[in-house]
Amino acid sequence: MTILSPVLPLRSGALIPQIGLGTWPMDDDEAARAVDAAVSLGYRHFDTAENYRNEKGVGEGLRRSGLDREQAFITTKFNKEWHSFDGVRRAADAALQRLGTDYIDLLLIHWPNPGLNRYVDAFRGMRVLQDEGLVRAVGVSNFKPAHLQQLADAGLVPEVNQVQLDPYRPRLGVRETHSRLGIVTEAWSPLGPGSGLLTDPRITALAEKYGKTPAQIVLRWDVQSGLVAIPKSVHPQRLAENLDVVDFVLDASDLQTLDGMETDAPVSDSDVFGH
Repeated sequence: MTILSPVLPLRSGALIPQIGLGTWPMDDDEAARAVDAAVSLGYRHFDTAENYRNEKGVGEGLRRSGLDREQAFITTKFNKEWHSFDGVRRAADAALQRLGTDYIDLLLIHWPNPGLNRYVDAFRGMRVLQDEGLVRAVGVSNFKPAHLQQLADAGLVPEVNQVQLDPYRPRLGVRETHSRLGIVTEAWSPLGPGSGLLTDPRITALAEKYGKTPAQIVLRWDVQSGLVAIPKSVHPQRLAENLDVVDFVLDASDLQTLDGMETDAPVSDSDVFGH
């Protein structure tokens, strides 16, 4: 049975599916197989990046699947060497060539790299690409509130900020900034690194209550919280399970349980790390 994810509107008018397929650290061959399999299950949102070195595989998987290009939502990201007004065009042209498509649905600055202090110029360049139709929507990844505010002060507001986020790392401060500026929050590694989150007794108890897997409980929390999530898997059964979160609703008390699971689990510091 094909299941389609619910979608969220972006300011550009694009509709981003709330559950997508993350592809890091797949190589081209793995990405092509995973994307092809995911399409048959109902996935329409596919997340890649220059730094993943699998954009070619993502494009190949979509072509193998036979999915009409207009039904796919492709996100890709570019590295710090392209952080300039003109560099963004070179990055986008190269990504389009690797993907084998004539436009990108969502283009993201992968990391802010504030030491370079060039992400404002890069975002201005992205807006030009958007005006030309090479990119449908523009956003950022791993940006902190201060980075977002610097863009906003320049009259530039991303449509999406993709950050590491899960119930242990709910990123409330970032999400408050997103709410104020009208930015959609997208979670990478939504199921957490390792297996700790999915074996947490609070989540396994909810899985038993609803007759779902722990991963489905977490992804349903994302959907009901108005977030986009891009879990990664190459296994057909898990691919299917990760998308199958539309036929149940977490009640208010269970949402509160998940909302209250924040720990001091670390996230990468994007003031000092970034490619």
